[in-house]
Amino acid sequence: MNIEEIFQPAPQIASEKWQLGSKISREIIGGGIVFIFCSDYRGVRGGTSETCDFSTVRKELYALSNLDFEVPVCDLGDLLSGNSQEDTYYILQEVLSFCFEKKVLPVLVGGSNDLALPLFSALNHHYRNLNYTQISNTVSLLNDGGDTNENNFLFKILTSKNLTLKNYDHLGYQKHLNDPESVRLLKELDFDVIRLAEMMSSTENTEPYFRNADLVTINCDAVESPGDFFSVNPQVNGLNRREVCAYMKEAGLSANLKAAGIFNYNPKNQTRINAQLLAQMLWHMVEGINITKTHPVERNFETFWVIIGEEEHAFRRDTFSGLWWFGKDDDLENCVPCSRADYESAVRGYLPIRLHKIIDK
Repeated sequence: MNIEEIFQPAPQIASEKWQLGSKISREIIGGGIVFIFCSDYRGVRGGTSETCDFSTVRKELYALSNLDFEVPVCDLGDLLSGNSQEDTYYILQEVLSFCFEKKVLPVLVGGSNDLALPLFSALNHHYRNLNYTQISNTVSLLNDGGDTNENNFLFKILTSKNLTLKNYDHLGYQKHLNDPESVRLLKELDFDVIRLAEMMSSTENTEPYFRNADLVTINCDAVESPGDFFSVNPQVNGLNRREVCAYMKEAGLSANLKAAGIFNYNPKNQTRINAQLLAQMLWHMVEGINITKTHPVERNFETFWVIIGEEEHAFRRDTFSGLWWFGKDDDLENCVPCSRADYESAVRGYLPIRLHKIIDK
């Protein structure tokens, strides 16, 4: 694949040695992170594929501290949109497959939320039975039989015979913006749907939904943007700036994370504040990935037994990270990530519904 033919190179931005820009290269290095900036917004109403200028975002991102980051970071540049939306999907999947073959973690930045479909498809070509976590204020389950867009891409992922989805978690939905039937359908499929109110102020109770995620995407419409139009579909309610950065770090902390996407960012209103927020979201994800890479390979656990009625349940806590799991199996893949609050609830005699999944298997 000739990268030069399908990318506009990222501009050279002068950086101090302590800044992230001094660490970002144009070379893909195995085990690293690759930023891919996208300009195809044809999946939103009135969206175009005109080339966007992400230079303001890059300036803010490159100026942030590189701390003691060890993971290589590559800025591949701006992906050139195809003549059609399907052309962009094809080109994107080829680039992503190239990244997976090189064992690097691609992060898509920009473009409309439907780009999660080619991202999931490319990942599914290399890995099976994927865990997908999405932060979005809306549940995109429209079944219109038309071209892929931000309203029907999730339906196509869930119903495709060629895609292997092990679990899907939908975080940050807002009741007043959604068809109750769509939410009900996801719950009937045994997927977790978490309201915005449950994500505010602290990440502790919703962190478990990221822990096993192979793919994490965020729809910028889920971030509040009164007055400054951070997203292409700005909303007065949503995660605030501190909260969304905290969740980006949680995404990076997933030991299974293989790809990520930040979609529906508004490229036409790149105020410095908006550019700073997107840059800091990316930075927090990079921080999380670096922390994960430096975790001890061997883990030690404390096991806590809780009796509810006639049933005995096991909760396990990682002594290094402080993270909790529910289940008796020594293989964590067969246990459910949970929070300390879930354990404390069980001690009081109530087992959260989401933990019944492992009991019912």
